[in-house]
Amino acid sequence: MIKDPKYAVLQKVRDNRRTFGITPRIPGGFVKPEELIKLAEVAQKYNGTIKITSGQRIAILGLEADDVDKVWSELGMEPAVLSTYSVKNVEMCPAAFCKRAKQNSLKLAMHLEKRFYGASTPNRTKIGVAGCRNSCTSAYSKDIAVIGDIKGYIVAVGGSAGYHPKLPNIIAENLSEKEAYEMVESVYEYYNKEAQFGEKLGDFVERVSVESFKNKVIEIFKDRMNRIEK
Repeated sequence: MIKDPKYAVLQKVRDNRRTFGITPRIPGGFVKPEELIKLAEVAQKYNGTIKITSGQRIAILGLEADDVDKVWSELGMEPAVLSTYSVKNVEMCPAAFCKRAKQNSLKLAMHLEKRFYGASTPNRTKIGVAGCRNSCTSAYSKDIAVIGDIKGYIVAVGGSAGYHPKLPNIIAENLSEKEAYEMVESVYEYYNKEAQFGEKLGDFVERVSVESFKNKVIEIFKDRMNRIEK
């Protein structure tokens, strides 16, 4: 049996030809000009096709299996997704540059991206951060949503845009930047500790009930804040 290359996704097999796509990590979709040039040069060298993804990333498609490791080596970049059972990239809007932003959520989003990149979870988990309720990152469809509003941040959980689309449940509002960060930590802690392997966050919330989930997360949150203040 042929072993697929690491950090690559098998694409549609045509005429028995197996090609792969890779997606490097690009925090927040912000990429330096020299990085963009390198992506283009490496893709061209290995006859790949560049795709701007919906997740604020750049994928290189159509790669031969034997070339995948070479491409990763030449790019010198980390993979966007380390495991199916981990936090995927944190999607974020450019709040610091947007006139509609109610909170400058970019700093918080980058902090969350750095903390949770590749963090293990019972199932794939998406985090979306937006500076206002317009939610340009489609944060409401993410497992964890952090949304800026006039009085502070809103944190909601359990959103989905998959086979069974649903809006998330708000668990806290009017949070400071620090409180919003710690609330996400609390959600992650409870989910990672108590959910069943393979259970999505939204399914876990429904199983234990929204009220029970919220109460437990708030309990963890208060404990974390008390320890920080000490």
